[in-house]
Amino acid sequence: MVKRLEGKVAIVTGAGSSGPGWGNGKACAVQFAREGASVFAVDIDKSAVANTEAIIREEGGHCSIYLADVTDGNQVAGLVAACKEVYGHIDILHNNVGIVEPGGPEQIAEENWDRLIDVNIKSMYLTSKNVLPHMVRAQSGSIINVSSIASFYSLGYPCVSYSASKGAVNSLTRNIATEYAKHKIRCNAILPGLMDTPLIRGAVSGAYKDVEAMITERNALCPMGKMGTAWDVAHTAVFLASDESSYITGIELVVDGGLTLSMNV
Repeated sequence: MVKRLEGKVAIVTGAGSSGPGWGNGKACAVQFAREGASVFAVDIDKSAVANTEAIIREEGGHCSIYLADVTDGNQVAGLVAACKEVYGHIDILHNNVGIVEPGGPEQIAEENWDRLIDVNIKSMYLTSKNVLPHMVRAQSGSIINVSSIASFYSLGYPCVSYSASKGAVNSLTRNIATEYAKHKIRCNAILPGLMDTPLIRGAVSGAYKDVEAMITERNALCPMGKMGTAWDVAHTAVFLASDESSYITGIELVVDGGLTLSMNV
């Protein structure tokens, strides 16, 4: 079987999982490795990212882990330098780190707003800032930013800081795509819809009375009768990271099982 990412090096931020099961970053890291990439797995949670590394190594893949707070410029510069030292080049940057807090402008505390914006968008600016010079020298590269359909649509509950941050992710993606196309560097965004991941079973469940009621409600909203999984995001990320998408840049690729077809902007 042809491995679509053979010989490539991928930095994956948020490569652990916020709870038991498969989060988007963890699934993406594992799927990248299954497709032949050497994965530089970054997370702030040592045990979470070590679990991802163990899975990749048990399957015969290549993975190195690095602990960092990607909202800190010095730590991001350090992780990119470390990846370059270990693997010699950087072909893929997968920006997965993100948090969510339900609530509108009146409910969300200022410090929480600042923290979410730092995690969800400043982190992507910092990783891109540090990776792009290496990609420019190589005259190739793929940057993948995980956004959300919440950047355009209501998810059925107020999440103003999350929606605002994901709108910014889309704009960042388009700007990078436009500026760096001449260097054969592509930048695309994945916009997941309602996904069944540890994150939504944790942070998002606070907007509902109980987790099972939330799961039932979210499944019912999806035209396919169920939420997507982290693997739906991972397979999409592999496509955007691979040469199969070599003429695709600046897009917002919706992965939502048709949910937005029945929604109003």
